[in-house]
Amino acid sequence: MDNWTSVFETDQLYKAELVKDILCNNDIDAVILNQKDSSYNTFGEIYVMVSEEEKGKAEEIIKTVRCE
Repeated sequence: MDNWTSVFETDQLYKAELVKDILCNNDIDAVILNQKDSSYNTFGEIYVMVSEEEKGKAEEIIKTVRCE
C-alpha cells in the first residue's frame, strides 16, 4: 500500500463503507483498512484509502457530501 493514502478516518465500519461506496460511484478506487482490535472492538481506527493520484479529487467529494 505504498501508493495509497488515507482520506477518511472513523471508528465505525458503516461510515467507512458509505464513504468507500460514494468514492467508487465517482470512479475512484477506494479500499478500507480496518485497524480495529478484533478482540475488544474499542481500540483502533478504520481508514478509507485511495491512491495518491486521486487524493485531491476524493477529498473534494468527501467535503461535498459532508456539507449537504
